[in-house]
Amino acid sequence: MAARSLTQLRDKIDAIDRKILDLVSRRARVAVEVGKSKSKAAKEVLDVSREKALLAVLSNANPGPLGDASIEAIFREIISACRAAQREVTVCFLGPEGTFSHQAAIKQFGRSAQADPVGTIGDVFVAVETGRCAYGIVPVENTTEGAVTPTLDALAATDLAVLAEVEVKVEHCLLSKIGDRKNIRSIASHPQPLAQCRRFLADKFPGLERVPTASTAAAAKLAASRTTTAAIASKLAADIYGLKVVMAGIQDNPSNVTRFLVIGRGKPGKPTGADRTSLVIAVRDEVGMLEKILRPFAANKVNLSMIESRPLSGRSWEYSFFVDVTGHIGDAKVKKALAQLERVAVATKVLGSYPVAS
Repeated sequence: MAARSLTQLRDKIDAIDRKILDLVSRRARVAVEVGKSKSKAAKEVLDVSREKALLAVLSNANPGPLGDASIEAIFREIISACRAAQREVTVCFLGPEGTFSHQAAIKQFGRSAQADPVGTIGDVFVAVETGRCAYGIVPVENTTEGAVTPTLDALAATDLAVLAEVEVKVEHCLLSKIGDRKNIRSIASHPQPLAQCRRFLADKFPGLERVPTASTAAAAKLAASRTTTAAIASKLAADIYGLKVVMAGIQDNPSNVTRFLVIGRGKPGKPTGADRTSLVIAVRDEVGMLEKILRPFAANKVNLSMIESRPLSGRSWEYSFFVDVTGHIGDAKVKKALAQLERVAVATKVLGSYPVAS
């Protein structure tokens, strides 16, 4: 059989694309009907458990040659567009655009959601609490820096729930307007990325001026206005601010990951079999209290993935503990542990039960 010509192959692709368009349009029309049903039942458009199950099914059915990550990225955007067809979704995050918080928002909600960058983590909570935004994205912990305390303090005070978690690998890139390292005379970024790329900078750009900025996105803006200034920021920032990637993955620690939480109004979804429950526990100032609150989890074989203490507002030397446990609030062993915990804690607040980030 003779090899098909380039024109024939392109005609075949065009025909397939029209079929894909028809199927996506049909999916969107069904999604609109789903949205109407959700509105009647007063349900949120975000269903993290359902979306995770769907992506897992698609990954298992993937025949190739595209990898699972590519399939997930494609279908996340389809889901995002169909969700937006149901109802406009506004997502608030720590800005400006191009930050890793923005990257987390895109990873969870896709590019069809309306992005609303704000100045502080507290502003994210206020935007969702007042109804200006349907959802918020806030960083909660980083593998290098540890817990993000402004997020923990805000979680203790809010009536919002944690609906999902998103993990973003912190990959710093060296960006510039021209894209040629020979033109670089200064390097700008937030002090934290500058510190996280310290060995790289000392090796590749010794003696060059370091310019601290309020954020990586601010550094990208600066680099976009100066041909001799490079920025340390994300690939997303390069796309937004029209920069070229000089070098990628320049962070000293290749395993730097930040975990983000999605906050909003709603109840925990159905258990998926791979879930996490976040709690805040207020305790009395007594000797051995930490051991007492940990005992119910150990006794019921409930694993703790994070524990952080924070001072109680207005009460000197008294603390609340933020705890992440493996399992869903609906799991029997988690229920039993929480029932036992109530006997020793002053108060226990369930922040949310949600699927573990994949």
